[in-house]
Amino acid sequence: MTQVTDGVLTVGQVVDRMRGIGAALPAGDGLGVFNGMYLTVTELVRDQLAAAFFDDPAAVTTLDALFAGRYLAAVDAAAAGRRPPACWRPLFELRGHPGIHPLQFALAGMNAHIEHDLPLAVVDTCRRLGLEPRDVAADYHRVNDLLARVEGGVRESLLPDGGLLDAADPLLHVCGVWSVDKAREAAWASVLALWQLRPVPLAYAAVSAALDGSVGMVCRALLTPLEGHRTAL
Repeated sequence: MTQVTDGVLTVGQVVDRMRGIGAALPAGDGLGVFNGMYLTVTELVRDQLAAAFFDDPAAVTTLDALFAGRYLAAVDAAAAGRRPPACWRPLFELRGHPGIHPLQFALAGMNAHIEHDLPLAVVDTCRRLGLEPRDVAADYHRVNDLLARVEGGVRESLLPDGGLLDAADPLLHVCGVWSVDKAREAAWASVLALWQLRPVPLAYAAVSAALDGSVGMVCRALLTPLEGHRTAL
């Protein structure tokens, strides 16, 4: 596995960390739903790196590690009693709520990680490797297929009746407003905006903070408690 320097974990080490997090979580912890799904995505990326699926495996390795590092930092902050970024707070605050369906935890985690963490990780990767966003665009979009595959499987496995819901079911309305494809499109738009703001640190910081807060609001909406939909994890 390609080593990422400067104290950033390798993809293999990220997989090990996620496995450790999952093993330590109690049954019924909503964080475990997202962690398990994210572990599956990371293992797919690791396997595709070995299969020459990406144009620039070194850049994808760096991006994957920096991207995962933001999630792992949020986990570490919460475990230490510190406040994680605003985008992650709803999931950590509501992870044990009895009225929230497991799929809601998965989507809220994906929303926080994709719409906030991913743009910042792409910018960090380009800065670290001396690249432009256009240099990583093709591989960025290749990951969409991996994410869509996993997200679709998660929906099927967690929704009742193989994913079929009555049109009036509130779970359908909560989960139907979020799409992994739309989230990654929005994240790429944020990449381009943040990249242009690099020469203006105050503007960059303001936009990053606003993104953190707005993504957190969507996550909280995704975690609206729904009567009668909590199932054992």
